[in-house]
Amino acid sequence: MIIGSSVRHYEKVSSTNTVASALLREATPPEGTVITASFQESGRGQGGNRWESEPGSNLLMSVILYPVMVKPAEQFVLSRMISLAVHDLVSLFTPDASIKWPNDIYVRDDKIAGILIENSIMGEILGSTAAGIGLNVNQTVFKSNVPNPISLATVTGTCHDLADISGKLVKLIDRWYDVVIRGETATLEKEYHRVLYRSGKWHLYRDKDGRFEGMIERVMPDGILVVRKKTGKTAEYAFKEIDYIL
Repeated sequence: MIIGSSVRHYEKVSSTNTVASALLREATPPEGTVITASFQESGRGQGGNRWESEPGSNLLMSVILYPVMVKPAEQFVLSRMISLAVHDLVSLFTPDASIKWPNDIYVRDDKIAGILIENSIMGEILGSTAAGIGLNVNQTVFKSNVPNPISLATVTGTCHDLADISGKLVKLIDRWYDVVIRGETATLEKEYHRVLYRSGKWHLYRDKDGRFEGMIERVMPDGILVVRKKTGKTAEYAFKEIDYIL
């Protein structure tokens, strides 16, 4: 196994990705180094969003990778890889898990996990990656203004052992990272689309032109979302350029 070659646990950090980035600046930690924390003071999500987590209740993890086999233009493959691993973990507890583009994990229409991928580009290769994961496990009361949080505890009605959850996730990330190493991007793309939230169905969205009914067709290798509108035309969106109306 590559993932979990080294494990560092902290009781309190600003964020696990901040710790990972600091380690990468100071030295070259082993590939697969896992950083976990009981509490994050400034948990970060995509696009500057904050990640709420009750102390000691949830899985807060970052993984350090050196994906030199991935070209910068294809870096979304790492987002697919991590989101598939977290999706597969959640699927052990419920059949209703899916990946909401680009890499949130949903149970039905509620968010159970978020992922933040931070890459360092060195010329024509990715020098390093800090893959941050926040999974709601035992928290049942959420105080932030996030509209639809959920946790494994609320889904299953039981409390879960965080060490067990963490161990399962490490193995799943290792399995999917092996797919990346082998260059099997078609497998990653196929599986990502198979479990993509709202894929192939008509739903309401909002973009710069207002509300519309659309159908998600695919996510391109660079992470661009392709949506077909009821007018028959297709539109392409980068992150934050389209809102899902839940």
